[in-house]
Amino acid sequence: MAQQRRVALITGSGRNIGRAIALGLAEDGFDVVINGSSDRAACEAVAREARALGATALVVMGDVGSREDSARIAREAMAATGRVDVLVNNAAIRPHGPFLETTEETWRRVLAVDMEAAIWLAQACLPGMVAQGWGRIVNFAGMNAIQGHSGHAPISVAKHAVWGLTKSLAKEFGAQGITANVVSPGPTGEDTEDATNAVAMQRRQAIVARIPTGRLGTPVEIASVARTLVSDAGAFINGQMLQVNGGTQT
Repeated sequence: MAQQRRVALITGSGRNIGRAIALGLAEDGFDVVINGSSDRAACEAVAREARALGATALVVMGDVGSREDSARIAREAMAATGRVDVLVNNAAIRPHGPFLETTEETWRRVLAVDMEAAIWLAQACLPGMVAQGWGRIVNFAGMNAIQGHSGHAPISVAKHAVWGLTKSLAKEFGAQGITANVVSPGPTGEDTEDATNAVAMQRRQAIVARIPTGRLGTPVEIASVARTLVSDAGAFINGQMLQVNGGTQT
């Protein structure tokens, strides 16, 4: 009897890094659950691409910043596929603004999407992983989890918390065949898609100047790390933060 294909749930997978992860895992033999908060057409397009690679692909829309929606997303994924073996918490928002002007609403929204979603989705998916003795959790942090960034205080707080959560999950569930790791991307091409005017181009050049490799990363390069972490070859990588940033230190 052929082994049942593993299923990966990737949040924020309608575009950019999330899309690259979903398609990479489809290519690696996973079935995928595509998630987005509003752009169903983009998510459906990714699902079609995944199916063309031989995967079963399901679209489950929902706002991971809502605890109820996070639970529903996981519930619908498991009801349709029977399992979630891999959870990739990729969805995030990145508002920019002075600390003293950051409203309570902004703080709560960033913490909900960038941090709490990883908690609620892990709680929803881990029981099935424990029952089968195998699972992978990949959380995304970005350089805000390593460095403080002016104008990004809520994101830095949220991503530091995700790093702490990941280390705790790695220790609590490692003996049950489950790993938890963080991918921390540096600047990628998606960060400067609006680089069509002089100000944006100057910003892009300033970012690239700080990267030793002399260029921005690509979503596919970031996705390749996530693909390794969820593979059998990545089984001994646990509780780690993998920085994929071209050597950027500050």
